[in-house]
Amino acid sequence: MTLYDKSVAGRCAFSFSFEEDEARAESCIPDYARAGVKSLPEVSELDLVRHFTNLATVNYGVDTGFYPLGSCTMKYNPKINERLAADPRLTMRHPLDDVSENQGVLQMEYELKESLEEITGMDDFTLQPACGAHGELTGMLIIHAYMRDHDPRRTRVLIPDSAHGTNPASASMAGFQVVTVPSDERGGVDMEALDHLMDDTVAAIMLTNPNTVGLFDENITRISELVHARGGLLYYDGANLNALMGLIRPGDLGFDVVHLNLHKTFSTPHGGGGPGAAPVGVKQFLAEYLPVPIVVQRDGQYALDSDRPRSIGRMSAFYGNTGVLARAFVYIRMMGRDGLAAASRAAVINANYVKKLLAPYYPPAYDRPVMHETVLSAKGYDKYGVSLLDIAKRLMDYGYHPPTIYFPHFPPHAEEVMMIEPTESESRETLDAFCDALIRISKEAQEQPDLLLSAPHNTVVTRVNETYAARHLVTSQRDKKGIG
Repeated sequence: MTLYDKSVAGRCAFSFSFEEDEARAESCIPDYARAGVKSLPEVSELDLVRHFTNLATVNYGVDTGFYPLGSCTMKYNPKINERLAADPRLTMRHPLDDVSENQGVLQMEYELKESLEEITGMDDFTLQPACGAHGELTGMLIIHAYMRDHDPRRTRVLIPDSAHGTNPASASMAGFQVVTVPSDERGGVDMEALDHLMDDTVAAIMLTNPNTVGLFDENITRISELVHARGGLLYYDGANLNALMGLIRPGDLGFDVVHLNLHKTFSTPHGGGGPGAAPVGVKQFLAEYLPVPIVVQRDGQYALDSDRPRSIGRMSAFYGNTGVLARAFVYIRMMGRDGLAAASRAAVINANYVKKLLAPYYPPAYDRPVMHETVLSAKGYDKYGVSLLDIAKRLMDYGYHPPTIYFPHFPPHAEEVMMIEPTESESRETLDAFCDALIRISKEAQEQPDLLLSAPHNTVVTRVNETYAARHLVTSQRDKKGIG
């Protein structure tokens, strides 16, 4: 039930004199003062509190349960991150204040930039991009500007079919023609195909490593040597750095540009459309193209450097999403070098542990060690009349958010695939219970398939007509047509 359904004409949650406040508002912001308040719910304070409290109890999140969405890295965000990001010394600052009054904020961002440079092996960073795809676009615009100045023939970008899903759109928006590189039988870049495609019209290759099926590309050194030898650049999509941070630096592997999803790897809030942050790092020869301003240190003071004539310009207002950057800064400082490496190892161990437990029931798409996530197949359950969607729905009855299903769209030999990313945050006990639920569902599919076909049974909303629901959202108790 929505708050509008609870509305009763004339009911109000508070009472005070409007006349004085309306006069004050009109004198302060006359252009924005409301002419009147219309069509808002009229409820008591108690109804208001109960409504949002009840909504919170039906919401599912990392704080309430295991969230194994593959490709998303839905790991726990330490509460200390939130507490320090809410410190008034940060939240009460304004980006339009004089730089001399924002030295603390600039110092935090400068030191975060230094940490990211060390973690990735890059030489300089911008903190402006607000999400992963925004970071991709920023990186590709930098490469586009560099090629414009040095080799304008290079108008194509190679993107493996195992790359992060937003890569093609980002490259296209930056002005490049996108060419797909197929995968080989082991899930990495097909080197023969890359050798054929890598000519003097290619500006760069965008690599997600580990890739979208959770595999580390064994040929990364050969890829780097081949692309560089033929005049191209290497772009690193940092969506899956959660498996490598503290262990391997993209810059040491030969990458020239990297973006990092702070809202994933570095444990800041994730989901709900943002806010996010995706700093972009580059090697020194590309630093002059970074968006301005860049946070720098001069004579013991922190400043914003806009004197970069070849810059691609601003990618966002002010300093970027400072609240998100602060959370990542706290996380990195608290974890330290050893802690980040330990987190990566735990993420890899957890994914391989889940793969091993579930392999007899849901065969892995690739039978080799994975990194931070694993892709498993539910192919074969169709002989019981059960699909992967039914398995995912039934998992909700056991109290778990389903993993990512029907993605990625490869490999071609695997069907009905689900991608599970347990993250390093989860305990062995949690993973055991989750795997046990999927094993029990496997047996149910064979012995009681009707349980799955009508699942979920224990959720607030049960099985829906998904095609209808996607086109006709139900926002009120007054219209439940299409549910059931």
